[in-house]
Amino acid sequence: MKLVYFPNPILLKKAVPITVFDDALRARVAEMEPLLELEKGIGLAAPQVGWGVRLLLARPDGDPSKSVALVNPEIVRKKGSEWGEEGCLSFPGIWGNVLRSTWIKVKAQDTFGQPMEFEAEDLFARVLQHEIDHLDGVIYVTKMTPADQAVNRRKLEDLKAKFAQVQPTSG
Repeated sequence: MKLVYFPNPILLKKAVPITVFDDALRARVAEMEPLLELEKGIGLAAPQVGWGVRLLLARPDGDPSKSVALVNPEIVRKKGSEWGEEGCLSFPGIWGNVLRSTWIKVKAQDTFGQPMEFEAEDLFARVLQHEIDHLDGVIYVTKMTPADQAVNRRKLEDLKAKFAQVQPTSG
């Protein structure tokens, strides 16, 4: 399992809901854990590893032993708003300020299909919103301040150029 980098098209597609909760699903989730650890991330959505399903891993406080897997998550309520700096494993070296809610209520399922509902605030709320955006094909760079978009324009162009170099040519 490897990370997918911008501008891979899977990052811009809405992920499909998971309907089968079996050992294969739990095995794929288990494969995502070490990648999140290796990259020192606090959140990872399935599309970021080339898997177009509605699943994410997140760490409420960055602690690897406290990762949660959320299947088919959706935000059902939001409160407050705050600008904060974000980065993304699929956009190495690119940071910018994004406006997010400071409190959210989330409905999801676990990897056995059991429903759950919980509240998150501050950093954990930000991480969940970022990862759920991935599941909707929304990338954080489109939500950055115009100034941060301008600052990162060259880095985004460099990522596009790198991606083009590794794509097979037809013909």
